[in-house]
Parts: sequence; C-alpha cells; structure tokens
Amino acid sequence: MAADVIAPRKDAAGLAELMRAGPLDPARAMRIIRHADEQLNAGELPIAAALYQRVIGVPDPTLTATALHGLGTALYRMDREDEAASAWQQILQLSETPVTYLAWRELARLRVRHGDLPGAQKAYLEAKRRAPPEDRPEIDARLGWLAKETGDARAAGRYFAASRGLSGRPLVTIGVLAATMIVSIVAFDPRSDELFRLLALDKFALADGEYWRLFSITLLHGGYLHLFFNMYALYLAGSLVEQLYGARIFALIYLLSAAAGSIGSFLFGGDIPSVGASGAIFGLFGVLLAVSRTHHPVLDWRGQMLIGQIGGLILINLLFGFGLAGIGGGIDNAAHVGGLIAGLWLGFLLAPGRVPTLGSLWQRPGGSPDRAGELLRILGVLALMVAIIVGLVIGTQMRDGQRRGEQTGSSSTAVAFSSPTSGAEA
Repeated sequence: MAADVIAPRKDAAGLAELMRAGPLDPARAMRIIRHADEQLNAGELPIAAALYQRVIGVPDPTLTATALHGLGTALYRMDREDEAASAWQQILQLSETPVTYLAWRELARLRVRHGDLPGAQKAYLEAKRRAPPEDRPEIDARLGWLAKETGDARAAGRYFAASRGLSGRPLVTIGVLAATMIVSIVAFDPRSDELFRLLALDKFALADGEYWRLFSITLLHGGYLHLFFNMYALYLAGSLVEQLYGARIFALIYLLSAAAGSIGSFLFGGDIPSVGASGAIFGLFGVLLAVSRTHHPVLDWRGQMLIGQIGGLILINLLFGFGLAGIGGGIDNAAHVGGLIAGLWLGFLLAPGRVPTLGSLWQRPGGSPDRAGELLRILGVLALMVAIIVGLVIGTQMRDGQRRGEQTGSSSTAVAFSSPTSGAEA
C-alpha cells in the first residue's frame, strides 16, 4: 500500500462526512471518488490523495483500482514518483478491470522517464493488449519510438506502419491536387483566356476588391512542367502535413499560406500577374521545417527522409527564384517567401495533433489541459490573418498610388493576358 497522505486542515464542507470511519458501500465510494477527482483537477493534491485512499480496499476491484489510479496520479504530480509507481503496481495485483490498461500506460511512461526502455516496451505491449481501438495507433507510435531508440529498426518500422493504419488517406491533399490539375489543364487551352483572367493574381484587380485571387492563383500554372513539379511537391509535403495535423488544420494551413504568398507577390512581386501554387506549397515546406525543429513529431522513415530534405529544397528553390543559380527568370520569389514565412510561423505555433510528438509522449500523466497554450495558438493564427489583411491594405494603397500617378501619362500600366504563360510563376 502507498504511504499515507494526510489531508490539510482546510477541509471543505462535507469532507468529514465522506472521510468518516466504517465500511463503504459502492454508492458512497463513488461519491468519494468523484469528489477526489474534483480536488485533483483543482490542484488540491493532498486532499485528493486522502480521499482516494479512503476508497482503497473496498470489495469492488474496479472501485479500488480507480482509487489507486487516482492516488498514483496525485502522488506523481506531487513528485513522489516511487509511491505513485507503487500505487499503479497494486492495480496489477487486482483482478482485471478497465483501469488495468491505464495502470500499464502510466508505468510505461514512468519507466521511460527513468531510462528503463526495455521495461517501458514491455509495459506498452501489456497496455496495447487491453487498449481500446482508438488508442492503439498512439501506443504503436510509442512502441516504434522505443524500438528505434533500442536499435531495432525493423520493429520500429512495423510499429510506425501500424500507427498509421487508422489515420486514413490524405483526402484533402488529393482533392486539392485533383482540382488544381483540372483547372490548370483547362486553362492551358487558348480558348480559356477568360478563365485565366478570372483566376490569376492580377495585382490591380486584387486592389479593386477581387479578393478571391489571393487563393485562386493556386489553381493556375504557367505550363505542364510547372504544373508537374508543383503537384509532385504538393503530394509529398501536403500528405505529410495532413498526416500530422488532420484534414481541417491542413486546409487552414494551405489557405493561409496561399494568401500569405499572394500578399508577398502583391507587395513585392511587381505588376505582372502571377500564377501557381508555389506560395502555398512553400507554406507547407515551412510548416514541416518548423515542426521538425520545435515539436519533433514521431514519423516513419519516409516522413523523416522528406523532413530531412526540406531545408535543402527550400534553399535550392529560393536560389532559383532569385536567379542566383543562373536560371529562374519569370519566377515570383516574393510569393515563395511570403508563403514560407507563414508556414514557418504556423509550424512553430501549432503542435501536430494526429501523431505523437516528443513532448506529448512523455508528458506527466493526469496533467490538466494547457488552456493558456491553446489561447496563444489561437491568437497566433489570428495575428497571421491580421498581417495578411494589413498587407492587403498596404498593397491596395500602393496600386492606387500607381494609378493616380499614371493618370497624367498617355498610357496606363495595363497587363495583357495574351496567353496562360504570360504571368510570373509562383
């Protein structure tokens, strides 16, 4: 039995009634556990521990196991790890209950913290045998990480593959890719000049309020080669970002990166209309670069290989865009840089929610949700949106100033859309 924990003197009303001596019936034991849970969530750890101890030993093994799990969590959060481990170990001596699974998970995490990786593997395997289906991918990912750390590359690959088994296909990435290819190929037809005029990033039309062009630029390309390379990059980077964040967050990242790339072109890309999805794709590159350095997601070898090459891919493409590699004419590098900055910001800000990260794997059990961190992430995304709006306002003022200055000239700075390849490629 874990060491006794004495509740402090500031007992809440009714605590004495809950703690009175004598045998407990199941209904009263449940009331004590619920009250203990409330105290645990409120950070009143000694009171919670004393309440949990009151229930330990009742005939119902599920109630005793639940109380032992709560006691272990309270002790752990008071930095009394040995006593916490003792409480969780006692659960394993009882008959099998749903709490047995939780005890194995807590012991696995504790063994990792103490550097006992083989013991942690054994505990996670026991937990996996009892885990509900929705928890198994996460446990497989942890087993994959442990196998990798202990030098068993084959087992690591097997566990990582199993962890991805329930994640599904990157449907949003595939949908974006299909829509982009269809619209781009249709726009390649010379008879589709009107479609090209409608969707390209015409800077003066954007200044006149045609704000859809911030996003529709991604649906057009300057030729088949431009389309092929962008769609290949979108499939590789987009699939991984969607795996890390899920469909909705991926869509948000793609749209914000596209808008940020368009604003970069609007402010610094000159007057020539731009086409291409590279601004959004550079945003995906930026997310992968930032997330790999700040959140350390657990990935299989394919994901690790792509992330390992992201920095080089970004550098090479930027060099081409600036013309430093001897090529790159017609490339709208301002869109690349705008999308990249947005992606780096979002990757730093947003921790992946669909795969384990180094931080989430070994977080303290029973910890309360990080409400402050969640609020900061929301504010960070809003800050990026505000920056895009500010850039739009500044760019609009610039274009309006250009037109006022040209009113005295004999010709305006109208841009011809004679063919789909007349614009800069983003």
